[in-house]
Amino acid sequence: MPTDTTPPATAMSAPADTNRPTRRVLGVDFHVGTLEQAVNHALAGGLMVAPSAPGLAMDLVKSPSYRRALTTADLAITDSGFMVMLWRLFTGEKLPRQSGLLFIRAVLAREDLKAPGAIFWVMPSAEEDARNRAWLTAQGFAVTPDDVHIAPRYPATGDIDDPELVQKITARSPRLVVLGIGGGVQERLGLHLRDALRPQHPGILCIGAAIAFVTGGQTNIPPWADRLVLGWLFRLLSSPRKFWRRYYEAFALAPLLWRCRDRLPGPDRRPMPVT
Repeated sequence: MPTDTTPPATAMSAPADTNRPTRRVLGVDFHVGTLEQAVNHALAGGLMVAPSAPGLAMDLVKSPSYRRALTTADLAITDSGFMVMLWRLFTGEKLPRQSGLLFIRAVLAREDLKAPGAIFWVMPSAEEDARNRAWLTAQGFAVTPDDVHIAPRYPATGDIDDPELVQKITARSPRLVVLGIGGGVQERLGLHLRDALRPQHPGILCIGAAIAFVTGGQTNIPPWADRLVLGWLFRLLSSPRKFWRRYYEAFALAPLLWRCRDRLPGPDRRPMPVT
């Protein structure tokens, strides 16, 4: 039996954009409108996050920086099929799922983003950079070495500060900054960039491995598998040693969501958005 009898929220939380409905889950205002609305909102600027089930189960509880990134994000999409499934099980409400893979494909389908300097990329390694840039160039994107930053080894916990990256982005003045690095890190980096780049206000997309699924850096996830929430299984089978622990941690999301529903876990209250 749950220790918290607070009923789940039954009304949409009031979003800043009345045309972009949201639903608050674990203190995070998730976008529940259309994919087109989500992409347009991201292109308008600000921090976009796509938290995974392990991120919600572990990082949201343990990391103040990660928690602040998610609860003050300008756009949060329902990437976690496990969260969507649990929410329906516990509340009876069906949330639309919009995966990071679906989102990045929609972004890359925009012809206006193929212009030189439109997107700045943060890549996890030189190898991934070479592979991703080759694929992007073949698709008609004008990506040069000046449009890429190879991520250093950022701290595993706490705030992230990367003045070199801020300087590069400021010099390029892109429309979007795409962070293709690991979950739990990219959100904290995105939080830092949003604060540091506020005058420019680019869209900062935390899409993790989604670009690697498209370009071949990680195992291919067919659209049908993504739609059926089987992407995790494809990743696990492709590299069990790498992913088993992270997916095992995701099971903690079930009791957490059962207890908290729409409330932010832990003793902290929901932080006020940065103005």
